[in-house]
Amino acid sequence: MDTGSTTGASRGEVRQRKPTAQPAATESARTFDKKVDYYTDEDEISLEAIEKYVAPLLFTVLAFVTRMYKIGVSDIVTWDEAHFGKFGSHYLKREFYFDVHPPLGKMLVGLSGYMCGYNGSFEFKSGEHYPDEVNYTFMRVFNATFGALCVPVAYYTAKSLKFSTLATWLVTIMVLCENSYATISRFILLDSMLMFFTFVSFMGLAKFHSYQTKSFSAGWWFWLLFTGVSIGCVTSVKWVGMLTTMLVGIYTIHDLWDKFGDTKMPFFTYMTHWASRIIALIVIPLAIYMASFKLHFIILENSGPGDAQMSSLFQAHLRGSGLTRGPPDVVMGSKVTIKNMGYGGGLLHSHVQTYPTGSEQQQITCYHHKDSNNEWVIHPSRADVPYDGDDEELRYIKHGDTIRLIHDMTGRNLHSHAVPAPVTKDQNEVSCYGNLTVGDEKDDWIVEVVKDTAKKDKIVHTLTSSLRFRHAALGCYLRAANVNLPQWGFKQIEVTCDKTNNPRDIFTFWNIEGHENERLPNGNDVMYKSPFLRDFVHLNVAMATSNNALVPDPDKQDDLASRPWQWPVLNVGLRMCGWGNETVKYYLLGNPIVVWASTASILLLGLTTFILLCRWQRQYNDMSVEEIKQFVYGGLYPALGWGLHYVPFILMARVTYVHHYLPALYFAIMTFGFLFDFLTTKLHYILRYLAYTVTYSIVIGVFVLFSPISFGMEGDHTKYDYLNWLSTWTI
Repeated sequence: MDTGSTTGASRGEVRQRKPTAQPAATESARTFDKKVDYYTDEDEISLEAIEKYVAPLLFTVLAFVTRMYKIGVSDIVTWDEAHFGKFGSHYLKREFYFDVHPPLGKMLVGLSGYMCGYNGSFEFKSGEHYPDEVNYTFMRVFNATFGALCVPVAYYTAKSLKFSTLATWLVTIMVLCENSYATISRFILLDSMLMFFTFVSFMGLAKFHSYQTKSFSAGWWFWLLFTGVSIGCVTSVKWVGMLTTMLVGIYTIHDLWDKFGDTKMPFFTYMTHWASRIIALIVIPLAIYMASFKLHFIILENSGPGDAQMSSLFQAHLRGSGLTRGPPDVVMGSKVTIKNMGYGGGLLHSHVQTYPTGSEQQQITCYHHKDSNNEWVIHPSRADVPYDGDDEELRYIKHGDTIRLIHDMTGRNLHSHAVPAPVTKDQNEVSCYGNLTVGDEKDDWIVEVVKDTAKKDKIVHTLTSSLRFRHAALGCYLRAANVNLPQWGFKQIEVTCDKTNNPRDIFTFWNIEGHENERLPNGNDVMYKSPFLRDFVHLNVAMATSNNALVPDPDKQDDLASRPWQWPVLNVGLRMCGWGNETVKYYLLGNPIVVWASTASILLLGLTTFILLCRWQRQYNDMSVEEIKQFVYGGLYPALGWGLHYVPFILMARVTYVHHYLPALYFAIMTFGFLFDFLTTKLHYILRYLAYTVTYSIVIGVFVLFSPISFGMEGDHTKYDYLNWLSTWTI
């Protein structure tokens, strides 16, 4: 076993202009041992076998122990199990739901429930006790398996990055003994899956890099395709996986740029490198991502709580939606709901609350949930003959007709005037004003039929007609472009009247979704079709819109939220459940030694890089070409991975929590392992072994000390006060 071997970068010492002989004390342990002659060939083979087989197996066993120990001791719905367990239930009931994350991880949660015989009936309300029919322990074990497998993945990643055995063990132990990883993995959440696919994506990249001298070999193809599949999976669990994809993309650009400088490489070979990466790292991940949504749509065939986020035509195919029962032709007096056809569009909505500025009239918004405040009744314009109800001949709504839309719950008219909209100031405000008898010409809207996917006539049809509503007095168009109102508007989508006439602006397109009229016959669902690609794009835009709306509310205090600057210094933790004496309590907090050391390594690596660059500029030849490459790929790329997974959260406006740092922490751990090896390689082998042994012991010891926060704190919480190392921790 090459216990004293070092990374290529760490073997380079800081030399003078004239190279000097390397002292014997800095030679590898194997060389030293040969000098004193206490290694035999049999010993070396035996130790290499231990390193190759026994060590990763032992780490894997310990990983399963630390992730599974006492996993079922708490029988209450803990933290975000309330969300993701419920989403898993929707798959088992095949009910359509909406969430801001892609579907792969939640489908796996549903799979875990299916495997243990759960029928999807439990509501997963936060803090509730699990009933006997829900095998929550199995579902947690299923999730924890992903968390446990992160440990051997870290081991093989470090080996692929050519870390020494000592450094490989250090990285693996730090991942194994990271308290936040052990805690987050033991619940029905997406984080263990996200970490696993992040880890395997980076492992695939490291393995692929090790085949750089064997282009187009079987191993080269395998790891390239493996990386593509992995980034497809990580992005399909959470969008934060795109940051891992970005790391792979930067490496790919770097690699292809290097090959562009190889003048001996044939042009066809170079283009083959491009084609292989486009297929493996773009086409395959995108196919996996889209396939997860296709499967999502296939499974969720019944109407559910997320219907309103999708287009009306999509909803028409959901069993139990009731949309296809609505009469196909729209007439005066019909009660309708009106859906914006822009990607992520909602239902035209009003409520009794008024605008705090502008006209101070009743608010108009777009809303993604179905309720009675979305219902409107169609009436003739002020100048037209009033609608006389059941005794009058049916008056079909056609292209060019002028109508009024009266809000069914409040009786007020859909209205616009030359008042700036509350957020989009260059457009007119839309409000609710007056009633059936009180109002003016600014309540009138001209219907424009843009197209109809089912019929060629100019009559307005339910679901299939694309409409625009032009204000009769101002000439502006009713529009909803996914701009969220402030808290006074309940973060719902702003509705405006756009002064510009852009016939291609899909956010000015609307369709009749719900339709009630007892005088008309019901429709036929055969005429309604919704293409997958449009549904796929529509849902992704709706996810992005909802995700952008997750901003901190200044009027409310969120005790669980934290700021990104707090994560690398471990300023805060997160209570995952109630803190009563009868509750098994969990606290999401990293191993202090692991987090602080890994953060320090990022800063120290930056300083080390700066010093080496300065010395290189001054013509010092500190490292060979191979050692420089090792420094870049073994040290700088993990640090880049940390930056890519951390800095975006600083820039985001959305609310953030401690668990958002967990993928970035992994790359910081890798950086620490490389730098520790780099800086200790010149030590006498005894001191070097001692440094590693002490570090191993401290990491393991602190993990054991803080293990109650991961395995569950029982009884009076005050007996764990000794763990509050910082005043900001609330253990």
